[in-house]
Amino acid sequence: MTEDIKHIRTDFLKQIKNIIDEARQNALRAVDFSRVLMYWHIGKTIFEEEQQGKERAEYGAYLIKNLSIELEPEYGTSFSERQLYLSRQFFKTFPIVNALRSQLNWTQYRLLIRLEDENKREYYIAEAAKNNWTARQLERQINSQLYERLLLSNDKERVLAVAQGEQLPEKATDIIKDPMYLEFLGLKREAAYYEKDLEQAIITHVQEFLLEMGNGFTFVARQQRIHLDGDDFFADLVLYNRLLRCFVIIELKTHKLTHQDLGQLQMYVNYYDRIQKLPDENQTIGILLSADKNNAVVKFTLPEDNKTIMASQYKLYLPSEQSLKQELVKELNEFEGREECK
Repeated sequence: MTEDIKHIRTDFLKQIKNIIDEARQNALRAVDFSRVLMYWHIGKTIFEEEQQGKERAEYGAYLIKNLSIELEPEYGTSFSERQLYLSRQFFKTFPIVNALRSQLNWTQYRLLIRLEDENKREYYIAEAAKNNWTARQLERQINSQLYERLLLSNDKERVLAVAQGEQLPEKATDIIKDPMYLEFLGLKREAAYYEKDLEQAIITHVQEFLLEMGNGFTFVARQQRIHLDGDDFFADLVLYNRLLRCFVIIELKTHKLTHQDLGQLQMYVNYYDRIQKLPDENQTIGILLSADKNNAVVKFTLPEDNKTIMASQYKLYLPSEQSLKQELVKELNEFEGREECK
């Protein structure tokens, strides 16, 4: 019998383990969503009690404070005064219980109810549910202003439609951001480092990097060798995007980009289009990811109708909320100015 057990097929064993893991995950999600529903119903009940002829503004604060005094000793800090306030805000933000997403937990909803812009909130709900973001990943994307960065090259309706699956992305700018924030790499912005250090850090943190890149990206290769008439060239990173159905080549530059960098990337894109791309796939996209960029160099190096080569700046830290807002407003104004000149 022992010998027979040793010969259980690997694929069969894997199938059984997948069933167990999926059942456990479903159970955890069910518990998490039960907690979400509990806080929603508590918030609804508090809100309705406030409306029962109690018009005084101070009644809400009085009600929640005394309710927490009654509940917290018996049920714990999950029913503190702050949690009860959040429950009421939760109901007011999401008044229709059937609209709640079962994929999201209470920690994620606590992050979402802070967002006053309804379009922004709907975007993060759709992305978190679709991509199975953890609460930590959702918080990072909110803090890095993912929604606003995508608005630099798209309108609100399109960004939301792509996120909710109502519209497929048609071009690179639908899902790729500028700038990209790579604080998770752990590189010191004051320290000197080489492109190979940046590349290795990305490989080490490839999951976080693909999340920052956007939806539908999968890793293909690093330092992909391209042999042309006896000369060897090496593309830093090669990805594939399932939504855009195309290869994505990334060149990393720790210095300010030059027109030579763009020319080299264009050569790699041409090679993939002519040699690697299948007939039913879309044109290869090239992204020059640099520490600094000159928009004028990009504009005058590339053709006016260019849709496949992009330059994006990376940053090794998340700026303060205030400085990020100022930067985004500046970029949005510049973008709108460019659109008006077309």
